[in-house]
Amino acid sequence: MATIELTEANFETHVKEDDILLVDFWADWCGPCKQFAPTYEAASEANSDITFGSIDTEAQQQLAAAAGIQSIPTLMAFREGILVFAQPGALPAPALDQVIQAVRDLDMDEVRKQVEAQETPEG
Repeated sequence: MATIELTEANFETHVKEDDILLVDFWADWCGPCKQFAPTYEAASEANSDITFGSIDTEAQQQLAAAAGIQSIPTLMAFREGILVFAQPGALPAPALDQVIQAVRDLDMDEVRKQVEAQETPEG
């Protein structure tokens, strides 16, 4: 599957509806972003069960701000609507493969319990 462009109009839908969504925040002027792009595209073609999206931080400034993006490229991974990974910097292919496998291997029942525990005030 090729990488899809994510915008304010479709971002939330993909987060909610896609089992696994990887998101690459980038900009045209960013050298490391351009270096990471072929690696990300190759991973998208090798992992057709995952949705790979990209967000142009120049065109989608509000979305980048809402996501708290402070440096690019930044890679985020959502699984079943939950943010499970976020890291700035261009990853080499083996590291990207490790992230993908780790996201696949997550016990989502355990992740939901952890999220619920963080959201529930103690007392």
